[in-house]
Amino acid sequence: MEILKDYIDLNPYKIKENVFSLLDNKWMLITAGTKENFNMMTASWGGLGVLWNKAVVTIFIRPQRYTYKFIEENPSFSICFFDKEYKPALNFCGTKSGRDYDKVKETGLTPAVTPNNNITFKEAYLSIDCVKLYSDDLKPSNFINTQLIEKIYPTNDFHRFYIGEITGCYSIGK
Repeated sequence: MEILKDYIDLNPYKIKENVFSLLDNKWMLITAGTKENFNMMTASWGGLGVLWNKAVVTIFIRPQRYTYKFIEENPSFSICFFDKEYKPALNFCGTKSGRDYDKVKETGLTPAVTPNNNITFKEAYLSIDCVKLYSDDLKPSNFINTQLIEKIYPTNDFHRFYIGEITGCYSIGK
């Protein structure tokens, strides 16, 4: 796997896109692991912001997702964003498990190692490296609107959320 080339270091405060549009419309590809063994999954639930005087990313992963194991076993992860022509690849990564498919082979995405030794993809236009700071499970007893439990968690498979400090932000290939 190649080291990421043709990128520009980007201050996360200089990201010009609307964060809501990035997450809800474009989706993010979450990747964790090593260059020898990693997995990625598509997500649209998350956030970018400031917490504890740090620029952070928050991601949510259900425990049955294959990527969950990689996030749990590694101190860092990356998220990246793609132009709309990659929506079919992102859809594949969000609906098929890395347990059953070689997502790199199936999608044609090209993995690369970031300067912080995370995995990103050459086809992405924005990649963000994160070091985990905190994680916790969503708890049924903490829901104020309990209708969300019935609607989103009928099988009680509550997400674990991870807050990661942004340690690198890259504009790729543009």
